[in-house]
Amino acid sequence: MKKEIKTFGDIELSRKILNAVHDMGFEEPSPIQAQTIPLVLEGHDVIGQAQTGTGKTAAFGIPTIEKIIDASHRIQALVLTPTRELAIQIAEEFNKIGRYKRVRTLPIYGGQAIDRQIRALRNGVQIVAGTPGRLLDHIRRGTIKLGDVHTLVLDEADEMLDMGFIEDIESILSNLPTEERQTLLFSATMPAPIAKLSGRYMKDPQTVRISRENLTVPLIDQIYYETREKLEGLCRVRNVEDTGKIIIFSRTKRGVDDLVAALQTRGYLADGLHGDLSQSQRDRVMKKFRTGKIDVLVATDVAARGIDIDDITHVINYDIPQDHEAYVHRIGRTGRAGKKGVAMTFIEPKEYRQLRLIEKLARTKIVRRDLPSSADILERQQDLVKERLRKTLENNHYADYHTIVSDVAAEGDYDLVDVAAAALKLSVEGFKEKEESGRFADTGGAPGMVRLFLNIGRGQKIRPQDIVQAFTSEADIPGNVIGVINIYDRFTFVEVPEELAERVMSVMHRNKVKGFQVSVEPARKSGRA
Repeated sequence: MKKEIKTFGDIELSRKILNAVHDMGFEEPSPIQAQTIPLVLEGHDVIGQAQTGTGKTAAFGIPTIEKIIDASHRIQALVLTPTRELAIQIAEEFNKIGRYKRVRTLPIYGGQAIDRQIRALRNGVQIVAGTPGRLLDHIRRGTIKLGDVHTLVLDEADEMLDMGFIEDIESILSNLPTEERQTLLFSATMPAPIAKLSGRYMKDPQTVRISRENLTVPLIDQIYYETREKLEGLCRVRNVEDTGKIIIFSRTKRGVDDLVAALQTRGYLADGLHGDLSQSQRDRVMKKFRTGKIDVLVATDVAARGIDIDDITHVINYDIPQDHEAYVHRIGRTGRAGKKGVAMTFIEPKEYRQLRLIEKLARTKIVRRDLPSSADILERQQDLVKERLRKTLENNHYADYHTIVSDVAAEGDYDLVDVAAAALKLSVEGFKEKEESGRFADTGGAPGMVRLFLNIGRGQKIRPQDIVQAFTSEADIPGNVIGVINIYDRFTFVEVPEELAERVMSVMHRNKVKGFQVSVEPARKSGRA
């Protein structure tokens, strides 16, 4: 009976490989990885029928690198691939997998100066990933020697056939050792010439077939933002979007923890979900998410499985998913029960190709948007004020204030619109006497922000979300305007917009947070002991 493989730890892999896989954010093997890796480690030739985007690079990369002899600088494995882009992509992933074993993979392809490749080869590499034409050129020059190659990978074999590489491939194969050589062939389809090739050069191959799921993309808005400053971009989008419950996907467990900490520090009600949490911890986080105690859930793909909540308004890919299937599964968390949903993906410039591949394979359209500007954020804040004002008018519970407005207008000969605007400013910003404005001049806060000192901290088990919840519920300010929160053992610093500082101080001073009475005052720029 075959051992069931649920995690990479269930496969006989070295600690160095497992550590590298963990760093890459893989929590569990994909179907092709779970089936292929053990077969390769057992020494079988393998035919893998799988589409791009199923995780096949790691399926042949992990066992290939596992078999590399660390100390040797000879070429021990060769990967043939149809395009320079794939050669580069494979080399990059192989180098990540082999980082702790110090296994180096070099991409070899046409269009790059061959002298540069020759110099790199002389420095010693254990794996070469390249296109057939350029590899054959190196073989003829004698700059690549294949006498020690024990693993050959033919990736995208059908594509290489379509591009006319079959003769070059056979020439390369004739230069490889036949004894003790393991051959791995991967192809989306198996046309007759590829089947013939496998029959000639492979020994009793095991076949792994992974069919592409028939995935449907929900009818939701799909957007992407290109930025190197993802956290800043996320906060900007959050400040202008009309959001409810949000799920943010991060690739790794460490990424989840780091992003949760960053969001909490900026005043967002966020918590995380990943594979290192116990079941009771997971249940506690999900209860907070369902009941609205938090409105942002940051999760890995594995941890998010089984989440079934209908009122998720936004799914955000903070890290681009590995493949189109993960993308479809992620964004399917929103847009349920006939409700509108929005899926956002943040990418760095180098991830554009991966995004387009996901778009192609998922048969969907992901629209580019520019990040909101400061003017956009201000406009959104003004819209929120207008909305609250309209609701107050609709409720018709303001008759007691008629006399005040009419008296002020009559006594000072003010226009009623000016009186209304002044009242609104007073409501939003709080009352600040001119001579008091200097009290917030030097608190050490960011521009436009006031840093407040609170006499509670870690000793009272205070967390950022406790501060945010208290400020939003008691002082009636939006959580997303709260700035940096720094919690120390005996005290806490919180940044709030200058126009709201007076209100926060007047409401929160002598109020309670988690049962502890707090003192609130402007911080000194130098901080406090």
